[in-house]
Amino acid sequence: MSIIQTNQLRPELQYVWEEAQSFVSNSYAELGHSAAIIQRRLDSIFAELHEKGTYAHTTEELEYGAKLAWRNSNRCIGRLFWQSLTVFDARHLHTTEQYVEAMLTHIRYATNEGRIRPTVTIFRPTEPGKPAPMRILNYQLIRYAGYNTTTGIIGDPHSVGLTEQCEQLGWKGKQTNFDLLPIMLQQAGEPPQWFELPEQDIKQVKLRHPSYAWFADLELQWYGVPIVSNMRLEIGGISYEVAPFNGWYMGTEIGARNLADTDRYNMLPAIADRMGLDMSSLATLWKDRALVELNAAVLHSFKEDGVSIVDHHTAALQFAQFEKREQDQGRNVTGDWTWLIPPVSPATTHIFHKSYDDTYNRPNFFYMEESK
Repeated sequence: MSIIQTNQLRPELQYVWEEAQSFVSNSYAELGHSAAIIQRRLDSIFAELHEKGTYAHTTEELEYGAKLAWRNSNRCIGRLFWQSLTVFDARHLHTTEQYVEAMLTHIRYATNEGRIRPTVTIFRPTEPGKPAPMRILNYQLIRYAGYNTTTGIIGDPHSVGLTEQCEQLGWKGKQTNFDLLPIMLQQAGEPPQWFELPEQDIKQVKLRHPSYAWFADLELQWYGVPIVSNMRLEIGGISYEVAPFNGWYMGTEIGARNLADTDRYNMLPAIADRMGLDMSSLATLWKDRALVELNAAVLHSFKEDGVSIVDHHTAALQFAQFEKREQDQGRNVTGDWTWLIPPVSPATTHIFHKSYDDTYNRPNFFYMEESK
């Protein structure tokens, strides 16, 4: 008789158990495991939950679960490559210094001299009903500081709050537009700590334009690897609140958002002015023309420097391939249309003309404030 038939779990563990059953049954079937192996694993998980109030994923479960979380990420246009994800298992680490070294290892591996490798590093999980053993306070592992001065904001306005928190703890930046923020970690019950990023490990691209020599005078740059660190990874009911992950940039993330949004670097007026565009009326489409050239500069600079990047048209074609592969496997493609359409010329992609089921399947990545 199965152990599942002879025992009962505490009510607070029912969610974990239900998710574990779903995850193991589905993922093990995809991996080609037999029904007998699936049942034995479920019995083992149930017994562990009953005894310890949690359970530990095997290496195979952790790796495949992380890949499924990418495959299930409704807001990601780059899911075609979900099977290429490298998973670093860092669950054995405990101290903040160990965490930081693992994150630096992640940065070096993912950067790969510009040939970016999709990577996730998974640290200790949060046990049901207990506080997270560690939190990372950065939005991304690599991010530029923002300083609120009497003459306006220097750097990235999005980072002002975290920059002030770092400064209160003793960190001092150079107050340039592109100062690298330190990594901020907070161990349960302890005050936050900051750790400087070694600049030699951070691939940064200085932006120039294929046609406008003056573009380099704007002294714009961006870092090569976007490593998201403010989302928790949930696999089979187990929550990993420190699980930084990366792919590579789609050019519009930098050229149409980070450097163009009015509440970020807001560079379109300066670019339009240097282009000699008529900014007397929005109807001259000066914003559109400046936006295209900013994005052209981003793509040109990254490619010249040998740093992986994809334009939004190619990314949309890749997503169409992902959709077909999923449909061929009999899986429904979920997606958040508002995130999947690129912020430049969305109507030129097939995504704009479709609708998507925005159901969130698990495993998945969730923003910290979103409920479980």
